[in-house]
Amino acid sequence: MLTTESKEQYLAAFNQSRSTRRASPSWLNELREAGIASFEKLGFPSTKNEAWKYTSVEPIWSQSFVQANGEPRSLDAKEILSRSFVDADSYRLVFINGVYTPQFSQTNNLPAGVRVQSLAETLRRNEGFLSTRLGHYARHGHEAFAALNTAFVQDGAVIVVPERCHLTEPIYLVFVSAAGDSRVISHPRILILLGAGSEAKIVESYVGVNSGPYFCNAVTELIGGADTLIEHYRLQQESDAGLHVGTLEAELERGCQLTAHAVTLSGLLVRNNVRVVLNGEGAACMLNGLYLGDKRQHIDNYTEIEHAKPRASSLELYKGILAGSSHGVFNGKIVVHKDAQKSNARQTNKNLLLSENAAVNTKPQLEIYADDVKCSHGSTIGQLDPDALFYLRSRGLGLDEARSLLSFAFASDVVGRIKIGSLRQRLDEYLVARFRRN
Repeated sequence: MLTTESKEQYLAAFNQSRSTRRASPSWLNELREAGIASFEKLGFPSTKNEAWKYTSVEPIWSQSFVQANGEPRSLDAKEILSRSFVDADSYRLVFINGVYTPQFSQTNNLPAGVRVQSLAETLRRNEGFLSTRLGHYARHGHEAFAALNTAFVQDGAVIVVPERCHLTEPIYLVFVSAAGDSRVISHPRILILLGAGSEAKIVESYVGVNSGPYFCNAVTELIGGADTLIEHYRLQQESDAGLHVGTLEAELERGCQLTAHAVTLSGLLVRNNVRVVLNGEGAACMLNGLYLGDKRQHIDNYTEIEHAKPRASSLELYKGILAGSSHGVFNGKIVVHKDAQKSNARQTNKNLLLSENAAVNTKPQLEIYADDVKCSHGSTIGQLDPDALFYLRSRGLGLDEARSLLSFAFASDVVGRIKIGSLRQRLDEYLVARFRRN
């Protein structure tokens, strides 16, 4: 726990907001109060906390942030969509500094029964299902940033897919941080509910514009019903001064299959928390991650998969490419509970260091309390293979071109698993251009 002073601005801001939130439903105010109470108790994590051992959040707690009004001002919709890798005719919700921006969004002609709307609008309608879902999966009692998000929950996205509904087109959620004269903060909250036998692809994209510092603290709660098929993507292109803490909490029922991709391309300090609970027999998840570091960027991926029921399976592959003086962290934890017999889990983390000053800390973990399981984990840290470089150069490629090609091939193992064709193509183009610059 850090000093009381590091929390003071958030406690004061919450006290100020109490008077403006009297019109909110009572259950929501109770949820917010629980969030701020947890944050006051927990405080910001320090490096003495094992889960944050290699990541200092001083850049967050040492600065003062204010909530912006979210107005787009001079932002260009085409530029935002292009940078977010979003198709112009796609279903999408766009948020500026955490506030829904309808003029940049598109939700027309959704299939019958599918709901894609802003959280603020759903709250104004006081829809009953929110009180039994929102805040019931993110662990705001144990995680400081989830608690902070819960305390200031105001806007974000709600996606509801009814039973046996198969969405063929992806849904994009675009969160733009536009720092101006002041340091801005946003707390996007996303709730995703998929009914039994449904199928959906959902893309969260976080983009920073302008050069000023800001802090985006996002929380996603995802609930997959029985026999659902879910593809979830988180793309981060924060600015060089951007601070980002993202949390994904997913609970999967019987036979649910989740594929979750996390792609971190930039940001001064980025922390990705992913927790998946396989809470039904035969549930399965696949976690794919790619993180690219450069300059003095710090990127931390903390994943946790809980096998709570029998015959569940998980497969995890995270890859990092670090250049300049960047620092990468991977902590992957798999817990197999006593009743989760016949579980199958495999975890791999591979890291490529492109410079002498780049560094990575990796810690794969297994906690197994059942006796009939198949589990494995491993990690590697290395540089480009000199034999492969020599081979490419002997075929006429220059040193920079050979390094670029091998780096792209390393990343393609993850990007190639993306099933949205247009998204995969745009990521390929981005990677080619970036590795050429390096």
